[in-house]
Amino acid sequence: MNILDIIEKKKIGNSLNKEEIDFFIKGYTDGSIADYQAAALIMAICINGMNEEEILNLTFAMTNSGDTIDFTNIANNIVDKHSTGGVGDKVTIILAPIISALGIPVAKMSGRGLGITGGTADKLASIPGYDLEIPIDEFKKNVKKIGISLISQSLNLAPADKKIYALRDSISCTDSIPLIASSIMSKKIAAGANSIVLDVTCGNGAFAKNLEEARELARIMKKIGELANKPTVCVLSSMEEPLGRFVGNNLEIKESVNFLNGIYEKDVKEVVFEIGSIMLKLAGYSDDLDYNKSKMQEVIDNGNALKKFKELVKMQKGDVTYIENPEKFEKANYILPIYADKDGFISKLDAMVIGKVSVLIGGGRLKKEDDIDYTVGIELCKKVADKVYKGELIANIYAKNEKDAVEYSNTVFKAFEISDYPIFYKSPIIEVI
Repeated sequence: MNILDIIEKKKIGNSLNKEEIDFFIKGYTDGSIADYQAAALIMAICINGMNEEEILNLTFAMTNSGDTIDFTNIANNIVDKHSTGGVGDKVTIILAPIISALGIPVAKMSGRGLGITGGTADKLASIPGYDLEIPIDEFKKNVKKIGISLISQSLNLAPADKKIYALRDSISCTDSIPLIASSIMSKKIAAGANSIVLDVTCGNGAFAKNLEEARELARIMKKIGELANKPTVCVLSSMEEPLGRFVGNNLEIKESVNFLNGIYEKDVKEVVFEIGSIMLKLAGYSDDLDYNKSKMQEVIDNGNALKKFKELVKMQKGDVTYIENPEKFEKANYILPIYADKDGFISKLDAMVIGKVSVLIGGGRLKKEDDIDYTVGIELCKKVADKVYKGELIANIYAKNEKDAVEYSNTVFKAFEISDYPIFYKSPIIEVI
């Protein structure tokens, strides 16, 4: 067996068997298969797809490529949450301390940015001092001591996925359902949670561009979870427009802190509360989702959720003063305002366009080795259904220099469409599977 035969087999659209998939994962993990060979196979998978058996075999091969975590001596009600990716998606950062403040342990391994979608790990890394790469023993100790730990995929957990994840981002293979499903579920299984809630985003700013694709992705991941004996619930949510008002790493941390202080956007709150109420149900807190949402609101109102977030940041060596006073975060060198050219109602705000601009001005990676500028991003001063007047501010571009801001100003302007007729707010929650 050799990698060239495996690449050729998938290139012409044939299915790979378990042994071939295991051979590839082992070889790419230990370095005997080169990046360019892995890139060729990943591209072939992206173009030709995989059947269900291939996806399952790929998932478990990546899960078994490194360590797995056992939390049985710490808690038996750990629920993991993961998003398939979106623009302005800061749900994990907000939700994790809320759930932990209610006594449910949160142990989560989050990814870096992928394509136009921002990564939770990159956002947390924008907090000065925050350590995403703590050892497994410390990760577990933190969960036991304060009930929460958020880390990056830097441990020896699903290391094959870590390499493939970075490679996909650099060769434009981020939108493949088999690769998305196996990537997410290999991490979730390896990370040791008892059950899983998945936010499957759908729309222009998501990898699943339509509802059919989102449902198929949800179905596959739910089946993988069941085979791994981890009850899995999928929440399908819209990503036609960015979630919340800010896109960009430290900008989204500041928005998350505002949320935990009780200042939030309606769309963000709906997604956070829907996913959170299901997490609490799976953890055995209560089967009544409305009751769970009321308790989530309670820990926001009494400050316990924000207190838990500060505990997390402090425990992982971050500077808590940035959470106490978000104005301390470094600001972009140049801010360019964008104004409406007529009266009306915002009828569309293209999440894909906003996500692409955020990456191009330095908020994401074009190559896997690229550094990220944590200060850049976009502020959305108007969202879909908002009334707007000619000359009114609709967005701000936060850039490292005037050249970048001016270059993409027209692109951001065109991401907004203005209708003469009222547009009504539509909930981002589509359905629960």
